[in-house]
Amino acid sequence: MIDTKKEQERDELHRAIWAIADDLRGAVDGWDFKNYILGTMFYRYISETLTNYINEGEEKAGNVDFDFAKMRDEEAEEAREGLVGEQGFFILPSELFCNVRERAASDENLNETLERVFRHIEESAKGTFSENQFSGLFDDFDVNSNKLGSTVAKRNEKLLKLLNGVADMNLGDARHHDIDAFGDAYEYLMNMYASNAGKSGGEFFTPADVSELLTRLGTVGKTEINKVYDPACGSGSLLLKAEKILGRNAIRNGFYGQEINITTYNLCRINMFVHGIEFNRFNIACEDTLIAPQHWDEEPFDLIVSNPPYSIKWAGDDNPLLINDPRFAPAGVLAPKSKADLAFIMHSLSWLASNGAAAIVCFPGIMYRGGAEKKIRKYLIDNNFVDCVIQLPSNLFFGTSIATCIMVLKKNKPDNSIMFIDASNECVKVTNNNKLTKENMDRIVNAFADRKEIQYFAHLAPYDEVSGNDYNLSISTYVEAKDTREKIDIVKLNAEIREIVAREQVLRDEIDKIIAEIEGGRE
Repeated sequence: MIDTKKEQERDELHRAIWAIADDLRGAVDGWDFKNYILGTMFYRYISETLTNYINEGEEKAGNVDFDFAKMRDEEAEEAREGLVGEQGFFILPSELFCNVRERAASDENLNETLERVFRHIEESAKGTFSENQFSGLFDDFDVNSNKLGSTVAKRNEKLLKLLNGVADMNLGDARHHDIDAFGDAYEYLMNMYASNAGKSGGEFFTPADVSELLTRLGTVGKTEINKVYDPACGSGSLLLKAEKILGRNAIRNGFYGQEINITTYNLCRINMFVHGIEFNRFNIACEDTLIAPQHWDEEPFDLIVSNPPYSIKWAGDDNPLLINDPRFAPAGVLAPKSKADLAFIMHSLSWLASNGAAAIVCFPGIMYRGGAEKKIRKYLIDNNFVDCVIQLPSNLFFGTSIATCIMVLKKNKPDNSIMFIDASNECVKVTNNNKLTKENMDRIVNAFADRKEIQYFAHLAPYDEVSGNDYNLSISTYVEAKDTREKIDIVKLNAEIREIVAREQVLRDEIDKIIAEIEGGRE
């Protein structure tokens, strides 16, 4: 049951946070400014997290008045190695968010101070197990950018406003803040930046309702999984949704993803941290998944959820090595160079555990186009890897109004049928976009799990039917659309027409009579 009061408080907090973020940017474009506001939130988060961790340890040891933030740097240095091993990073007391902010108004070199602090945080993990999680995390927080101001003084003025604005965000008591407060606020801000940024925003963020649907589809019948993976992870919202749905301890071995855009890659790693995912429970890589996959050595994944970029160009058969790549070779053909969609599908299938499920958002064209794409579909269908295809409503994603699909892949299906679900009308309109409600998602997931015929909504097609349709996977081929046109009663319509004609004849007779009388009077 939803706690209405808590939801209302959450909405109010979000509005307040967005008002602060929007005010801080001033003349800077919101999309450009997002890295500053999100980076400052992260700096505050890890400062408070480390302080809380140390203070709680001291309290348990009986030192109830201890406060790491007030400790001398020289004394704190003694604990550096141990803390990096436990938390993955270290921050000197003088470089904590609260202390830098306290001195910021009188710091003429605030830009240099922040640059040094961020470099020290990243360097604290160097040479340790957590190095990859922290390396380059603050690269997109350019303290000397002209976007912040044309002079050092103006830039420092903006940086001071940033520190104060993020400090004013009501994210709870620093010692006991709600585990979801930072992550929730961070994700809300990314959602707002994406929705206000048009196409560029949609490239890195999958709306929460779509993320939830994908995860629910991929975890039907499961209470825990080994790992969750996203080969085009963007800011990581899909990966994190798995924990929200299954529970904090239900993902045994962590979160894995790959992202080609370095700025988005940094956002993703920060997103992991602010959602309370420990440094040793996630592995996010920055590379081209199709050309240089970074998780070859991992055991296959129980859950794969993804919203890869639609119909992007890739090397394809220009790269002679790819046709022998064990991910793509089984289909005997590569996805077209101008449309990499099915390359992502084949990659995900290769990374999927034998008892796992992959739920992937797809461009609808891959369901019916010919050529190499048809050959890949044939491979997938002949080998019984396609479990379900779902037609989604249009206008669900930021920056595109296209009606996408979901393909669910499995390796050990109990039958050779494919479930087709037409969910094109399962949505409500919210401002400029459509949105999936809980009821919409429930109906889709229930139909997916039950695998039963539902008129105008769901159809279970045996292999022979799909192969007989020339391996076409378009929903309209299998699910009859409900005829919403008004039904016309022909008998009733004819009677009405006769009545109209009869009335018309009476009127004509009356008019003729009047005309005859007028003409008779003239004589």
